[in-house]
Amino acid sequence: MKIRLHNGLPIVSLTLMHHEQSVILPNVLFDTGCAATVFDTDLLSQICIHIDFIHGRAKRMYGVGGTSEICYEQIIPDLKIEHIHLDTFPIQLGSVQEPYGFDGILGIDFMIKARLKADFEMMRIVYSN
Repeated sequence: MKIRLHNGLPIVSLTLMHHEQSVILPNVLFDTGCAATVFDTDLLSQICIHIDFIHGRAKRMYGVGGTSEICYEQIIPDLKIEHIHLDTFPIQLGSVQEPYGFDGILGIDFMIKARLKADFEMMRIVYSN
């Protein structure tokens, strides 16, 4: 996975798959300072992922300066980010595209789960074996 800098921020492109459907998110923030992985609700609706108000739970996402947005954390069965299966992995759904300009935020929770290694000299991310 290649890293590109946009306004000094590390941006990656990801493919999400759910029940044989896929969506490419070309503008995802690679954020080691973010605890949770968040995706834009409108973009994930393209692959039939919607907020589950019954089984999900509302959480606050805090940004720089202390402003917060409501997200819904839930487990999405049969979800893959790139080639990583996430059957028991909670993700957050919320509005990140309009207020922040990203398709999603790849948080440290996914980086640890996928055992990612960031190489900022080569500007790429590799999956550990």
